[in-house]
Amino acid sequence: MAIKFGGEFEVQRSPEEVYDFLTDPNRFAPLLPDFRGVTVQDAQNFTVKVNVGISYIKGVADVKMQLAESHRPQRAQYKGQGSVAGGNVNMVAGFDLAPAGSGTKVAWQGEAQIFGKLTSVAGGLLEPLGKKQLQKLIDGLQNALNGEANVSSSSVTTPGANSPNAPDASANLPEKAS
Repeated sequence: MAIKFGGEFEVQRSPEEVYDFLTDPNRFAPLLPDFRGVTVQDAQNFTVKVNVGISYIKGVADVKMQLAESHRPQRAQYKGQGSVAGGNVNMVAGFDLAPAGSGTKVAWQGEAQIFGKLTSVAGGLLEPLGKKQLQKLIDGLQNALNGEANVSSSSVTTPGANSPNAPDASANLPEKAS
């Protein structure tokens, strides 16, 4: 089963600041829904742990991620793979950054391929749940990059979700130049 996603939003940070945030797993990983932890191996590789729960399949997924494409400050793309009881996932997620007025336009896109028993057990629940979790992540990124104060409206191709209860990662950002 493939789930494709994408959209865009604007933040009041420079492309360099946004790029630095999006390529530092210690800064953005805590925004992942159901985040449990992150282990950084080197500048391009890290493993993130997240809680997973669909139907009666529950557990912790270890997702190995690699910064596969890096062009500061225009583009970052991750490739990853992980497993949880009953299934495996392969994913690609990218961010394209462009100056927009006094800030940055962030266009994001990706695809997740889900395999195994998980797809037959969870069936039609996977895509809506995946998109809801993804929207929480994107909302968290916007809030963190805007310092919680100036959240710009987003244009996304996934259904909207309520605001996340994600940790405030804006403390990890440099102060905005006035």
